Amino acid sequence: MEFDFADQQPKLLMLMYGLVAFVLVVGGLLLLLDVVPAWFARRREAQLIAASVGGGPLPRRRKQREGLFAFFFLLPTLLLLVIGLVVPAIRTTLLSLMDGTSTNWVGLRNYGWMFSDDSIFRVLINTLVWVLLVPLVATGFGLIYAVLVDKARFEAVAKSLIFLPMAISFVGASIIWKFVYAYRGDGDQIGLLNQIVVSLGGEPKQWLLESPLNTLLLIVIMVWIQAGFAMVVLSAAIKAIPGDIVEAARLDGVSPWQMFWQITMPSIRPALIVVVVTLTIATLKVFDIVRTSTNGNYDTSVIASEMYNQAFRYGQNGQGSALAVFLFILVIPVVIYQIRNLRQQREG
Repeated sequence: MEFDFADQQPKLLMLMYGLVAFVLVVGGLLLLLDVVPAWFARRREAQLIAASVGGGPLPRRRKQREGLFAFFFLLPTLLLLVIGLVVPAIRTTLLSLMDGTSTNWVGLRNYGWMFSDDSIFRVLINTLVWVLLVPLVATGFGLIYAVLVDKARFEAVAKSLIFLPMAISFVGASIIWKFVYAYRGDGDQIGLLNQIVVSLGGEPKQWLLESPLNTLLLIVIMVWIQAGFAMVVLSAAIKAIPGDIVEAARLDGVSPWQMFWQITMPSIRPALIVVVVTLTIATLKVFDIVRTSTNGNYDTSVIASEMYNQAFRYGQNGQGSALAVFLFILVIPVVIYQIRNLRQQREG
């Protein structure tokens, strides 16, 4: 198919205008960030000099200026949040109340479909299984590993080995594990798992086709990736425990088990909560692993992958948007809990 410049000219002009507008906006923001703070600094310096001579500015006016100064630095972030989060969230919510063509209002029918359709209810159950298993298992593995290798001889090498999967994308990790789960009917098995089964006298299986085992095998991929993150954060928290507390506990004759439950766990509780919350949010949004491994087939789909399928494969914008809104609602309580936890830590 040949490229017709005449037909594409309006689109190219629109793209060019968009790029010019983007450059002007970003350049203007950068200029403001450079010029305005300097102006505020000079003005504040002059006020301090005047205050040292004539009694000083009023505290109320000073607070107003500081609030305005803080708002100026927050303005770019607020604009990006409005453009990238608030506006799409409102648009998605409106689309969730419309039909697949986004032309007719259907009210809450898409949300009723979500809980009445058996296949979508299976998607919700799969997502629940992911959220229950991935944060707990990944955090558990990371915690055990961090405790075992703490102050070991080859601690750096041991930590590097478990952290390496974090450098691989979800898509890359999924492809690697698809080879691990690979099945070949006749001849030698190229999949590591099937080769182990055959060497032990068993029969090879198509692991990713058997439900609900396939969902658990996909969860293994996520745990393999995220255990390194949990290990690094928890290991740093363990090393931050004051040495005098550990030494006092050892002088009291506590066993390693008592040391773990009475000293280590209470001391790293804030880091533990951060890891669990972070992995929970990441698990709720998981898409790449399911998309790459099974494309959501064989009862392995989760909310994010089904949202994509409904909106972009099946053309059901309303149902896909309803799934997106539901996913957003699921994330909100986790975020609120994390904010409250951080506020309590700051106040404590």
